[in-house]
Amino acid sequence: MTERRDPASMTEAELTAYVKEQGWPGFRADQIFGWIHNRRVFDPAEMKNLPKDIRERLAEEMVTVEPWKRLTSKEDGTEKFLFRLSDGQIIETVFMPYHHGNSLCISSQAGCRMGCRFCASTIGGLVRNLTPSEMLGQVYQVVNLTGRRVDSIVVMGTGEPLDNYETLIRFLHLVSDPKGYGLSLRGITVSSCGLVPKIRQLAEEGLPITFALSLHATTDEERKALMPVANSYTLKETLDACRYYFEKTHRRVTYEYSLVKGVNDTEEHAKRLSALLRPMHGHVNLIPVNPIEERDFCRSDSDSVQVFKNILERNRINVTIRRSMGRDIDAACGQLRRRAMQELDEKE
Repeated sequence: MTERRDPASMTEAELTAYVKEQGWPGFRADQIFGWIHNRRVFDPAEMKNLPKDIRERLAEEMVTVEPWKRLTSKEDGTEKFLFRLSDGQIIETVFMPYHHGNSLCISSQAGCRMGCRFCASTIGGLVRNLTPSEMLGQVYQVVNLTGRRVDSIVVMGTGEPLDNYETLIRFLHLVSDPKGYGLSLRGITVSSCGLVPKIRQLAEEGLPITFALSLHATTDEERKALMPVANSYTLKETLDACRYYFEKTHRRVTYEYSLVKGVNDTEEHAKRLSALLRPMHGHVNLIPVNPIEERDFCRSDSDSVQVFKNILERNRINVTIRRSMGRDIDAACGQLRRRAMQELDEKE
């Protein structure tokens, strides 16, 4: 992607310096910051209290996150949004309304290079990292389109957030800026497949977010079969990094475990998982896997899921079963984006 000095990716201090560099009056920085982060406007043409020359300059610099498709689940009200970016890439975002507030699952990359075998996001590999404003744009556009505030964010859509580390950290600071959207960092979860050095680096940031590890297996060999990242980092190294994260932040780690029928969902797997996580300060989120066309993995049946959960509970492991949402609109990560990109390729 062509490098731009995108004002929507700048902190307030950086935007002030940018305005000064352009030779504009200092108060323009407050106006621009307000338009982007309070009014959630990404089209400079709509920033009516700015002179035409400033709006034109901003239009040259700012990236776009344009609504392209919107699907609503008839089952539970989940909404899936596809956004088209300045370079034609498509990204997906999922809005999940709950009684306790509205949650948004956002993407951090266009595509993914991690290669997890049960995930549609990684098929086709990584195209590019998203910018901070493209991550923010997903939040702001959904708020604008739904008319409802986003109360919590999970960075768990397409991409590996810690593989786009600097952008992730900048996004976290921008979305939580009290002069902007002002979302509490405690309402943000960042999920990773387990890039050990980055987990430790994230712990050092001192941000009160929730960290979630995609675990999905109880031995190194089983994890290697599901997740190529396990060829670089052992389970011991990965769990040691999670322990370090808890020690530095005092924030409980969530361990995501996708249940694949006949692969990792037996009673023996549950017992091994209990032994692995009993010494850890964490919570297990069991996820019956969403089948994807390109893989032959099957979803564990409800009885097996419940037995698995019961074994963990008997071993005093905090555990929940993630509620499946938006199944009738392909809300599983990566599915709709792949189809959309294929449609665009066919048209071109």
